[in-house]
Amino acid sequence: MTKPIPEVRPNTWSFLRDPMITPTGFREYDARWKYPEEINLPGMTALGLGLGTQMHKRGIPPVIAVANDYRDYSVSIKHALIIGLMQAGIEVRDIGPALSPMAYFAQFHLDVPAVAMVTASHNPNGWTGVKMGFERPLTHGPDEMGELRDIVLNGEGVARPGGSYQFVDGVKEAYLDDLVGDFKMSRPLKVVCATGNGTASAFAPELFERMGVEVVDSHNALDYTFPHYNPNPEAMEMLHDMSDSVKASGADMALGFDGDGDRCGVVDDEGEEIFADKVGVIMARDLSKLYPNSTFVADVKSTGLFASDPELKANGVTADYWKTGHSHMKRRVKEIGALAGFEKSGHYFLAEPVGRGYDCGMRVAVEICKLMDRNPDKSMSDLRKALPKTWATPTMSPYCADTEKYTVLERLVAKLVAKAEAGETLADRPIKEVVTVNGARVILDNGSWGLVRASSNTPNLVVVCESSESEAELRQIFAEIDAVIRTEPLVGDYDQTF
Repeated sequence: MTKPIPEVRPNTWSFLRDPMITPTGFREYDARWKYPEEINLPGMTALGLGLGTQMHKRGIPPVIAVANDYRDYSVSIKHALIIGLMQAGIEVRDIGPALSPMAYFAQFHLDVPAVAMVTASHNPNGWTGVKMGFERPLTHGPDEMGELRDIVLNGEGVARPGGSYQFVDGVKEAYLDDLVGDFKMSRPLKVVCATGNGTASAFAPELFERMGVEVVDSHNALDYTFPHYNPNPEAMEMLHDMSDSVKASGADMALGFDGDGDRCGVVDDEGEEIFADKVGVIMARDLSKLYPNSTFVADVKSTGLFASDPELKANGVTADYWKTGHSHMKRRVKEIGALAGFEKSGHYFLAEPVGRGYDCGMRVAVEICKLMDRNPDKSMSDLRKALPKTWATPTMSPYCADTEKYTVLERLVAKLVAKAEAGETLADRPIKEVVTVNGARVILDNGSWGLVRASSNTPNLVVVCESSESEAELRQIFAEIDAVIRTEPLVGDYDQTF
């Protein structure tokens, strides 16, 4: 295998022939590049050869399910990846266009050990990437990604005989059957279904109709130009649009899905956006009644309520705060036998007997509808208001180059830890502890907190704050965390603030 080169000028002979891969595309738990600036089609074939070689190296049976999201260039990229997998002697089962969780489902449905999903997830058009895994329901974490990066970039891919290709139809229907089963709503429910014209447009409206839910369409026609907004239910633009639709239609709530359908965003009947970590607490309250003494994993960006909510405590819940990232969270849920994991970004990991352990926005939609069915006298806003009140920021991402962000973060963590060790305050309160499992989560004596970490899939840092006291305290926490961040000149502007 030829060693890929990090940069080839487009519109050259070399660009059409030689594999080009920018090394920074190998991230903590998936691979993402701008296409074609950072990876070309021969580069994607080199990735496929490397992934197939990694399967052989780890003793994984040489069969893989492969799929692609709904973008105009994703099929070309998937085919380039498949050529590399077949070169490596892998039997490819192509399930066609899909959601990421449908690809994960295909591992179970087709009984194959490995998966490779071509998707840029919620990144805007111009990005591509691959989510992959060998041990269902898990996907590659830092160790597997590091090994794959080295195989690919060092030209260590090995061609083997035995590669083959088969297109497999019918997986979408089996996936929807698996999600809904014979469940039907016993109460009327009207839901704004928001898909931002992304891949979920081909799934979500049908899913709701199967359950007997009345659907209010919101950008549900497939259109890979994303004419209204980039489908990302963590972005305020999409959440505000969902809120407007709820108010205009009188719907019971809005459920919105990202570009590859592994995340779900919620807006209640009053048009109030409920951040996914709070939705997680609402779901955990409901599930812990059915399954007392459960363990729930929450990522470090999530609300402190998983540990402090009186109702969860009364139901014997154990809260476990862990690293942000779908691979980290899936692995943690499996390792400690948790019933579910909740991530502020809208990834939910519902394990047996509720789900299969991987992140699936459609599964979350089904479980939220079931939750509403189990609480026929309650609205989603009732469930939101029943939670202890906290004030939280959205996820905010100041620019920091991929090549710089981890060293910048190291210095920021050290500064925040030193602040705590020196007995300094934050927002005029004592610092109780600084959790450094993933960046620095500075926790105050009243449970309020501020977090800074590095984004795993974009050139950014990530900042989230929550106050248990007031909006004024929230703004003060953010201002003081940001003041520390601004000591680093390599950190740029925020994508959004509050």
